[in-house]
Amino acid sequence: MKVAVIRKEHFNAAHRLHNPDWTAEKNRDVFGKCNNPHYHGHNYELLVKLTGEPDPETGYVFDMKVLSDLIKENVLDKFDHRNLNLDTDEFKSVNPTAENIAVVIWNILREKIDPQYDIKITLYETERNIVEYPAS
Repeated sequence: MKVAVIRKEHFNAAHRLHNPDWTAEKNRDVFGKCNNPHYHGHNYELLVKLTGEPDPETGYVFDMKVLSDLIKENVLDKFDHRNLNLDTDEFKSVNPTAENIAVVIWNILREKIDPQYDIKITLYETERNIVEYPAS
């Protein structure tokens, strides 16, 4: 019997979508306002979903306090109120699209959470722009 548990968090971060191998014109054409050289920000909503079997002794799939602490220490403390392009090692050479942010968060948490649990990241960049990793 597999059960999913989900922890919801949020963080605020600035970024600029930019490919350094392209011309300024091509970057503007592809990324539009998101290529603003002065950056722009989002209020991200993050859902971390773990799927596994409930422990017969506790009834927990995963201790939500432990999950909350893992997310805070490994994601929020790194990305909240940061410029992703300038202030984080993870995005020094990776374009911080919502897709890439979700993959980076998944990779960070995958290293910290036992592989017996499936992990899914859902990241709301805006109310209308949402990404999932891995894709369903």
